[in-house]
Amino acid sequence: MKYYNRILLLVMVAGVTVSCADAPFADFKTEKPESLTKYEYLNEYGDLKSYIDRTTHPNFKLGTGITVSDFLKQDLVYSLAVSNYDDVTAGNAMKYSSCVDAKGNMDFGTVKKFVKTAKAAGISIYGHTICWHSQQQNTYLNGLIADKEIEIDPGATEDIQDAFVDYSQYDEYPFYKMTELTIINGNGELEITNNEALENWQVQYFCADGVSTTKGGNYKITALIKGSSKGSLGVNMGDWGASASASLEFSTEWKEVTVNLNAVPATNSFVVFQSGAFVGTIQMKWLKVSHTESTGGVIIKMPVIEDDFSSGTAMIGWGNNSTREVVDGVHEMTNPSETNPWSAQAGYDFTTPLTEGTTYFLTMKIKGTVPGSIGAAFQKTDGYAGRGDFPSISITTDWEEVTVFTNCTGDGTDRFLLNYGKYVGTIYIDDLSIYWQKSGNTIPLTPEEKKEILTNEMERWTKGMLGACDGYVKAWDVVNEPISGRDTDGDGYYNLQSASQTDDNGVSGENFYWQDYLGDDYVRIPIKFARKYFEESGGNPDELKLFINDYNLESDWDDNKKLKSLIHWIERWESDGETKVDGIGTQMHVSYFMNPATQASKERAIVNMFTLLASTGKLIKITELDMGIIDAAGETILTENLTDEMQQNMSDFYQFIIEKFFEIIPVAQQYGITHWSPTDSPSENSFWRKGQPIGLWDLNYNRKPVYVGFLEGLKNGTAK
Repeated sequence: MKYYNRILLLVMVAGVTVSCADAPFADFKTEKPESLTKYEYLNEYGDLKSYIDRTTHPNFKLGTGITVSDFLKQDLVYSLAVSNYDDVTAGNAMKYSSCVDAKGNMDFGTVKKFVKTAKAAGISIYGHTICWHSQQQNTYLNGLIADKEIEIDPGATEDIQDAFVDYSQYDEYPFYKMTELTIINGNGELEITNNEALENWQVQYFCADGVSTTKGGNYKITALIKGSSKGSLGVNMGDWGASASASLEFSTEWKEVTVNLNAVPATNSFVVFQSGAFVGTIQMKWLKVSHTESTGGVIIKMPVIEDDFSSGTAMIGWGNNSTREVVDGVHEMTNPSETNPWSAQAGYDFTTPLTEGTTYFLTMKIKGTVPGSIGAAFQKTDGYAGRGDFPSISITTDWEEVTVFTNCTGDGTDRFLLNYGKYVGTIYIDDLSIYWQKSGNTIPLTPEEKKEILTNEMERWTKGMLGACDGYVKAWDVVNEPISGRDTDGDGYYNLQSASQTDDNGVSGENFYWQDYLGDDYVRIPIKFARKYFEESGGNPDELKLFINDYNLESDWDDNKKLKSLIHWIERWESDGETKVDGIGTQMHVSYFMNPATQASKERAIVNMFTLLASTGKLIKITELDMGIIDAAGETILTENLTDEMQQNMSDFYQFIIEKFFEIIPVAQQYGITHWSPTDSPSENSFWRKGQPIGLWDLNYNRKPVYVGFLEGLKNGTAK
């Protein structure tokens, strides 16, 4: 069982019914449907925070999670929070990606309004969160540590050697020759002696063979050569079908001589010398074939998809009875009738999402049975949101190579589509490539450089957030969810989460793991900056409380190993004598299990968790408590299928959890309890425990039986 903290949703519903005991909601009162009359007794209870004994627990904070935009409206959500709770936690508004855009610009306007509104209402804020791997601005952060450009001369070139023949390595002539005059002399030199004037071609001999060349490319032939007198010879490079030619001049002294041959017409070339017109002896020690390449402004293609369809696998696709198949290594798409462009589609799904803001190129060979055009685009399959359209692609009846490009306009881009619903006929495609480009004139940053850059960014972010809060937010999840569920080094403790070791079900590509760059002791960095900038922002340093927050600390399947691992890591972080972690936050996204044995195991693990937490001496906070319910077969029960018995079971479980918190955690360590979602999760448009009965209120803001279990836990727990 695993829980993932994504986003808190509070749904405002028309025709809201609210407990009459919640005085601020009196204006919203309507008649309850007959099915709810059995819960009228809930109206007799007071607000949740009224059940806390403040004489014995003056510092305990009862909190709730809220959507800040709803809270700032100062209507129902605001009134519920202020009436029932001491403390509020923002679902998303105080996270990095909510305040920092893809270019690194910071905007704390919403945070400042949130702080001002909460301060005026006399309700405190629990900060969530300074350092986390999720909901980061990956494009910006990865850009900070991208390979750095090397300063180069844009006109600089480099000579690339394609072949080298050293005649001193041969005892006899190694190549084909059309005359018997060529020899390897005793000094390891090629020697050609001609005693009469002839046509140049009548004395010719290969000087290199099997040279890999680019058809139409320009090449240089360099030789260390001399003659018995000054003269020249002809140089040819190519194959038996065609060649490029030039004249090479030599003297009576050993000299390196170079000639250029332009537009060599072959891909596998030989070099032939012709010297029939020279009377005398020519000697050559070595010969080199080379070409020149630019070393300035090199662009490297980084492919995402490369498909020549030799595998026989067609693209994915659908719509309008269209077909897709590979025939003789060519992809064929047939659309029988004209419709909307997107009504017939083909494409690819990416295993790793594309990068927002990056330009991507599409290159392919294409033709059709009739002239026309098609579209191409990127998409995020979750919600089918568009993520960038390519320009229209024209099609003729002849093969043509096309290249178009577009920007990826959002996160989560995981699909490429060809839209051909308006094209009637068959489209043929080959050699399709989707790629992005990067400069070849770069070198990776060192680990030390990356750490310095990201440390500076963590400082900039922390300073901005703490400054926006103006000393009012005195408690923080300084680091959220650091511990993985794996012990790969065998030391008995779970490792930190990382891009290579994530608990996020394969979505690590959507996260940014600061610890991969700042090191195992990365927690010390945001703690240091939080303390520094809290004080600089007007806060009393003695009042600042920094928590490490994580989920599954109540896990029964591994005997609370994740919590034991977190305690181990905190001891390690504090071993420097400077770092101090004030508290531990346990999220507790729990479920009640209808299987009695399973439920008993869960309850034992919760007791064990509180016992371990108490032993640390740290402040302890339940940061995100909510509850689902699981049937005896292990299936999740949705709100619509909840029975009265199930609701009572959940109510009793809430009471158990809260009473155990107060029973086991010493009063001095009891920082608070936050219930994460006041209302049930809607069955649509929810990203958190969709359709589950996680609230103390239903979606119409009626109190539920679990409200009683929760308040009884508070009342009984704080009375002891």
